[in-house]
Amino acid sequence: MNRSYFGLAMASALAGLALVAGCANPDRSRDLNNPQVAAITIAQQVCSNCHGLTGNAVSPNFPNLAAQTSVYLAAQLKAFKSHDRQDPAGFEYMWGLSRSLTDAQIAGLADYYAAQKASAQPVKGPAVRVAAGATLFQSGMPAKNVLPCSTCHGDLAQGNAAFPRLAGQHADYLTKQLIGFQRTNDRPEGAIMQTIAHELSADDIANVAAYLQSVQAP
Repeated sequence: MNRSYFGLAMASALAGLALVAGCANPDRSRDLNNPQVAAITIAQQVCSNCHGLTGNAVSPNFPNLAAQTSVYLAAQLKAFKSHDRQDPAGFEYMWGLSRSLTDAQIAGLADYYAAQKASAQPVKGPAVRVAAGATLFQSGMPAKNVLPCSTCHGDLAQGNAAFPRLAGQHADYLTKQLIGFQRTNDRPEGAIMQTIAHELSADDIANVAAYLQSVQAP
């Protein structure tokens, strides 16, 4: 065997070993079945595909997670894992992804996204729609005994523990969720929202969703 051939063989073997070592490294792994993989690794190498590296999703099909409350995020991940949350996006994407997450990984993911900065979103819709949404959010609908959304979600829609942050959320995503609360039982933990959503018209939903996308909260 000549030296050049031997050198190439050794280089190939070492490269193979390095590749195997990299795949086995929990700090660089996408293995959701490995409890040793850190939450930040899961967030940046798996969740980022839909929600963005810092939880600011580009596609309105996926919610922004940046600056979301950690209590709410942890509760949703556990609901996906237990299959209690049954909305279509849940079982299509999140049931499988959350299946093997440990409590520590769930807590780490929740803390990671809660610590991220939410990006400002563009205003969606005419000013009159945004203004009508602001009124609904801040004042509710007294004639229908609907409390202001701010009662639970905070004056600036910044969220409050188990009640999610809505500020800067994609209007399309919010619309889809409100319609889901209104028409289905896919999210059984949202009994309060089911009651409220039943009182909302299509315009009400579009208005409040447009307003919330425009809100910038700390």
